[in-house]
Amino acid sequence: MHEARWFVLAGVAAYMVALSLVSFWSLRYSRNAGSYTSGTGHGQRTIPAALIGLLLMSEFIGTTASVGTAQYAYQYGISAGWNIAVLGIGFLIFSFLLARKYKELGENTISGVLDRTYGPRVKVATSIIMIFALQIVAVSTYASGGAVLAPLLGVDRKLGTIVMGALAAIYVGVGGMRSVIYTNVIHGVVIFTGIFFALWFGVDQVGGWQALQAKVPPEFWSLTKVGWPQIIAWLVAGAGATFATQYVIQAIATVNDGGKARVASVFASLYLIPFGFAAALCGMCALVLYPDVAPLQAFPSLVSGMDRLLATFVVAGLTAAVFGTISALNIGTATLLLKDFYLPITKRDAEHPRSLLFVRAATVLVGVLPLLLALFAADVVKVTFLAKALRASLAVLVFMAFYSPRFGTRTGAIISIALSLIGTIGWFLAGNPFGIDNAYVALAIPLVVMTLSHLFGGKPVAGPLSAKAR
Repeated sequence: MHEARWFVLAGVAAYMVALSLVSFWSLRYSRNAGSYTSGTGHGQRTIPAALIGLLLMSEFIGTTASVGTAQYAYQYGISAGWNIAVLGIGFLIFSFLLARKYKELGENTISGVLDRTYGPRVKVATSIIMIFALQIVAVSTYASGGAVLAPLLGVDRKLGTIVMGALAAIYVGVGGMRSVIYTNVIHGVVIFTGIFFALWFGVDQVGGWQALQAKVPPEFWSLTKVGWPQIIAWLVAGAGATFATQYVIQAIATVNDGGKARVASVFASLYLIPFGFAAALCGMCALVLYPDVAPLQAFPSLVSGMDRLLATFVVAGLTAAVFGTISALNIGTATLLLKDFYLPITKRDAEHPRSLLFVRAATVLVGVLPLLLALFAADVVKVTFLAKALRASLAVLVFMAFYSPRFGTRTGAIISIALSLIGTIGWFLAGNPFGIDNAYVALAIPLVVMTLSHLFGGKPVAGPLSAKAR
């Protein structure tokens, strides 16, 4: 057993080293802060839409996606797969309604998009709420990743969390968005393949599909056992996170045109939907094979029974899930800090050498801060859903900006963001009173406030969004 763990640990270490080499190779594409945060520039090759789809998927498949979905499936069955599948539905909607518009607008920050319609105050408020939401996800990712991977690798949880976090922060800090593009495509392939390896192993150990169907309680095969209110809440929060996530906009900005942005989003959907239900089936296999473990240990228990080579690949996939999510969060947060705070305050442009120095330092810093919090807050997996809900409130304003820019007022927009932040977090901390999920609160507040501001707030905002600044 000890020898097997060393084999797995060596394999994961080799994977990390390979990622670092890719990041250093990407250094040549980060000549200034602009190319560092966009990953695009003169002479750079375009990336196929199928790979951009993997890039889009990468932020949403952290350990809470595989391990967390398997945990819910251990308790509720196949319906837990909706936890991730709704993100695929969100990307499908995104592909038809927003992907082309985001690309053609020419912005690579969510705050920049809303600034076009609602002004600089909303830009700053949007940036703050987005940074807050991304850091919440980072803390959760570090904590859950460390808790799950440490036992599999045979290392201390805190040590494992520190090593993973430091490496992720450094390799993104070196190569910027281009390194995120390359490494997260690799992450996407590894974790996507790994989850199906785990499913294949689990089904084989149970005795085949028919044996799995016979040994799992019949109600666990219901697609709605987790409950329609929970599924709809997942859809609201998940779709909202898809529509208004900083990293998604940056990934869309790397493609050539609106048509390719739409195709890439469809590919992301095609990856996420089967991934969600495959993770749920892994949890159901674990229920049959390990009926007495804690639900959170469903997926790790399944992996622990694999042979060394297969286990190494799957654990590398779990590590990839942590790295993929963290790198997306780091580059997204650093880009917001650069464009919405550093450049306006210093009056410099993205070509200035100190701008590149700042954004590199910011990328490392925003990777380290949540890492420190995660060491003392292991039980934070649930707040990832809160972060999605917060982004859902911004998604409402994004839809209004693109499809009804004259609805509401700029003051209404800034009040919407402030009340959404306070109201959604307060509702979450209160335990979702009356059984109403905080995702619904995040959705309702901007709708109500913007409607009231439109009716009673005076002069509405003017002009549709276009690629040219007003």
